[in-house]
Amino acid sequence: MGRRYRIGFIGCGNMGSAILKGILSAGLADADEVICSCHSSETKSRLEEMYKVAATRDNLEVAKNADLIFLAVKPNKLEEAAREIAQEIKADQILVSVVAGANLAKLQDMFMSLELAGKLQLVRTMPNTPAMVGEAMTAVCPNESISEKNLKYVIRLFESFGKAEVVPESLMDTVTGLSGSSPAYIYMLIEAMADEAVKQGMPRSQAYTFASQAVLGSAKMVLETGKHPGELKDAVTSPGGTTIAGLAVLEDLGFRSAIMNGIDAAIEKSKSL
Repeated sequence: MGRRYRIGFIGCGNMGSAILKGILSAGLADADEVICSCHSSETKSRLEEMYKVAATRDNLEVAKNADLIFLAVKPNKLEEAAREIAQEIKADQILVSVVAGANLAKLQDMFMSLELAGKLQLVRTMPNTPAMVGEAMTAVCPNESISEKNLKYVIRLFESFGKAEVVPESLMDTVTGLSGSSPAYIYMLIEAMADEAVKQGMPRSQAYTFASQAVLGSAKMVLETGKHPGELKDAVTSPGGTTIAGLAVLEDLGFRSAIMNGIDAAIEKSKSL
């Protein structure tokens, strides 16, 4: 974009704060270019003190003063927030939703006015909880009204605290099961790996470090080498060695199918909501 956009947050809890931190750390906005609205005076004070941004308890103030607005409220607060600001939204503003379960059609119905018919610039997104440590995976789903330049800018914002990919809205339930829910599966994997190490005599804190770093390093190998996970697996697996012995047991116990079925269950649950 040719100019710096003033960025607003309606709702700035854990996820909103993670996005804000990423944007400020990457230099994509200065503190004086950000305004946040929040539910409590405690959150307002925390944002002002920690990030030196303008904070208010009035959503309308954000709508009037921001060029790009993150909707980061809890799902049960979305309709209330939309009613408060809908009449202030202009065609040159960009709305970016991180509200779980709110599809583009629902969002457009909430904010569309006669003046905005066919002009509302809207992006539905789904970051996951590793955003808290700057390692989010975010799905980005734009409507047809947003320009390519503005969409690229939104993607840059999300890449400031992880990775972001554009996906069609038809895949958002798949994203829920794959990157949205999977941190919990990985935590279970790390816990199980550590439990076995503890059983073998390793101190628990050390076991968590070994298991967590092994998972982190393996993920980076996939992302940074561009190699197929199966190729990387084979590179670790020596004939008659320890790794193939472990893999054989995991295959016998249905490790691969358990993961696939777990993700499938999460996707189906998301579709039913």
